[in-house]
Amino acid sequence: MEAFNSKDLAMKAQKKILSSMANKSTVQRFIDDTTSEILDELYRVSKEYTGNKGTAQKVIKNLIKIAVKIGVLFRNNCFSDEELKLAQEFKKKLHTGAMTAISFYEVDFTFDKTVMSDNLIECKNLLLKLVNSHLTSKSHDRISHVFNHYSDPQLLTKLYDPNGPFRPNLTKICKGLDKLVEDGTI
Repeated sequence: MEAFNSKDLAMKAQKKILSSMANKSTVQRFIDDTTSEILDELYRVSKEYTGNKGTAQKVIKNLIKIAVKIGVLFRNNCFSDEELKLAQEFKKKLHTGAMTAISFYEVDFTFDKTVMSDNLIECKNLLLKLVNSHLTSKSHDRISHVFNHYSDPQLLTKLYDPNGPFRPNLTKICKGLDKLVEDGTI
């Protein structure tokens, strides 16, 4: 007979409930204004780049669902010491990526799509390792979907084009990232 574990059941319920509530009004209760503004700009970039509102919404919704689920796992102390080391490595890689993104924005003609794309792919791989035994394959697919979308070299090239249509979006994204870096959030 299978053993009943109320803590596991409660955590599964939290993940399910919170992931089903991944819409803008609910998310604003859980995240700060700066992160919300970055997500809004990422949505606008995705919508314009893909030409498809539904695709852009799905990418952002997947991003939010993953962040919420990882937050639930972390708050419930579900990660082993080894996994916590992976989480620190992920945070460090994300911080490096944010600093790189900001630097490429601030210093004209330094953008390198391979560096940005590779950093995002490394973040994806670290995150997949971290949640490997905690989340379903559907959640793994969500992680891949988000990181594959934003690590697309063509998207990154358009985003960082100094004369391109995404320059105002990039400005807001990088100002937000800079604030999150200064605050120690990432």
